[in-house]
Amino acid sequence: MLKIYNTLARDKQEFKPITPNSVRMYVCGMTVYDYCHLGHARVMVVFDMVYRWLKASGYDVNYVRNITDIDDKIIKRAAENGESIHTLTQRFIDAMHEDADALGVQRPDHEPRATQYVPQMLTMIEQLEKNGLAYKAADGDVNYAVRKFDGYGKLSGKSLEDLRAGERVEVASDKNDPLDFVLWKHAKDNEADEVKWDSKWGKGRPGWHIECSAMGSELLGNHFDIHGGGADLQFPHHENEIAQSEGAHQCQYVNYWMHNGFVRVDNEKMSKSLGNFFTIREVLKKYDAEVVRFFILRAHYRSPLNYSDQHLDDAKGALTRLYTALKLSPAAVEVDWNEAHAQRFKAAMDDDLNTPEAVAVLFDLANEVNRSQSAQAAAQLRSLAGVLGLLQRDAQQFLQGDSSDGGLDDAAIDAQIEARIAAKKAKNFAEADRIRKELLEAGIVLEDAAQGTSWRRA
Repeated sequence: MLKIYNTLARDKQEFKPITPNSVRMYVCGMTVYDYCHLGHARVMVVFDMVYRWLKASGYDVNYVRNITDIDDKIIKRAAENGESIHTLTQRFIDAMHEDADALGVQRPDHEPRATQYVPQMLTMIEQLEKNGLAYKAADGDVNYAVRKFDGYGKLSGKSLEDLRAGERVEVASDKNDPLDFVLWKHAKDNEADEVKWDSKWGKGRPGWHIECSAMGSELLGNHFDIHGGGADLQFPHHENEIAQSEGAHQCQYVNYWMHNGFVRVDNEKMSKSLGNFFTIREVLKKYDAEVVRFFILRAHYRSPLNYSDQHLDDAKGALTRLYTALKLSPAAVEVDWNEAHAQRFKAAMDDDLNTPEAVAVLFDLANEVNRSQSAQAAAQLRSLAGVLGLLQRDAQQFLQGDSSDGGLDDAAIDAQIEARIAAKKAKNFAEADRIRKELLEAGIVLEDAAQGTSWRRA
């Protein structure tokens, strides 16, 4: 049985969906005012992996990953650029899709944009007001009264007594309590009309937290199975989501909360101020997208992920070893789940999505393929890896790499190989060794076998 570490319970729990054989899952997506960075890459790949495993386990999955397309940062960036918010957000939504597609991330079943669900947000805020959990402040904002919700802090483990004014919350004199957070922001005179909506409290726009509560409830119901996101969202965002949704609907919001770990760069927190902030696009200029996906999946989703060129180089070498076992390029087939490697793979994935152990199984199977040269074992390897979105390309194509970087093209490499073969036939081994060394210096690795010489880029 599948077990998931539930942040709410602080323990691994057996997964029991609300509706048998059906899973409803919501994941907090991107705020689209800039290109996606490595932290976004991890969220996308991790929950794509969860989505794939749930489906491979026989569940009918309804996966929602939202887009925040209205936000203070978005408004500020659009003003700086002198463009409309819609133009800005659409450009970065398109870029996000390009990055996700490159990383082999499947599109979610629903990708709601916050601006499309403002009526549902207003309805929820009105319900909170009726339930005595929301109030309009003197400045025109509508705030959530945190101390009136008994369960506040149950996800993060933070008590109200431990939460101090100014700790990750906005402090404003118009709030009844420093811990209260905004549900509806009153419109400012200098803001564009495209960020203003009518409401019973006057023109304004929704706060960030209410967006996910409203979209999740509208698309998945008031009570659903899984809610995911980065560890940085556990507090206050997800804590506030619980307060809003349970305060409005008077029922449990989510059964299982999943959070992926932070991304660090050379053992330091990724930060623009430290100069170690990388977008997905910058990384993909240096590394194949499947190498990046493999690098992310080699780590357990809850563990910190330490990015460095050394770790990416190591991931590239490891992925190359797996592809080397697939030189016959067998087509993917249905996974034989009764086979020993597949059973170990399944046991690992059912243990809180333990991808490091599942990847270790792939290497064991690759070793078996190399020993036995079994096409059946190779097909099983490709199919099992496909569950993680890996090893689905032509093996020789991956191993040879992309010559678009200005290096030797395929024809030049093949010509060098022919010259080396001729030198060996003429027993001019010094020339043959010179050609091998020259190709190696150019990043081309030759591999001699009974059936001939193949090559790959290092």
